Amino acid sequence: MKEISVQELKEKLDNGEDFQLVDVREDFEYETSNLGGTLIPLGGILIETDKIAKDKPVVIMCRSGKRSAAAVMQLEAQGFSNLYNLQGGILAWKAAIDPTINVY
Repeated sequence: MKEISVQELKEKLDNGEDFQLVDVREDFEYETSNLGGTLIPLGGILIETDKIAKDKPVVIMCRSGKRSAAAVMQLEAQGFSNLYNLQGGILAWKAAIDPTINVY
């Protein structure tokens, strides 16, 4: 499984790179704080694969990196090869990039 650090994600965002960010947390978690990604809760990830780009890099994120890793494994089993797991999730983002973001 390919992974990306929060620092690498911030560089991609700052540089305006063409990639998709997918957040696999639940609605209430996304409402608390998010990085602007497409919300597809883990439970529905295989039902909503049509929302996930196949022609550019896709970064999958969650709270700590565990659910996103599970999502990457499920999607790779469906043939996706352009996925990156965000190491440490939004907790790592808060710790390293934006200490003002709300997490629970």
